[in-house]
Amino acid sequence: MLRTVATGLAVAVLIGGAAFAETFEVRMLNKGTDGERMVFEPAFIEAQPGDTIRFVAADKGHNAEINAGMAPAGAEAFKGKINEEIEITLEIEGVYGVICKPHFAMGMVMTIAVGDATVPEGFLEGRVPPKAKARFEAQLASL
Repeated sequence: MLRTVATGLAVAVLIGGAAFAETFEVRMLNKGTDGERMVFEPAFIEAQPGDTIRFVAADKGHNAEINAGMAPAGAEAFKGKINEEIEITLEIEGVYGVICKPHFAMGMVMTIAVGDATVPEGFLEGRVPPKAKARFEAQLASL
């Protein structure tokens, strides 16, 4: 028996009652429900290997891409085009730092933790604008 169960923004495909994979929808917005400007919503996701993340450009002018040096070793980088939906499946456990390139300096970032993830040493080293760094730190506090 195959059935789909929707919970919030995540969809799980169930086979015989056991979860197989989830698809998380992330909206790229000019203004979030909390009033913050230039956001991914949700800004933090805990996923499992094999889960899919779908980035939806709910407002124009956004993209989603891995920030350099903010992905687990061996993970495939991704870079969506401006105003286009992108869907990725994450197979490697670890922490992924995602940015909207045009609004990175304005703090448009999100974190995806896959599997039994911990914050890797030096994750926030390098060129990270102050507002983006503050948002990453708040998201990483969820781990």
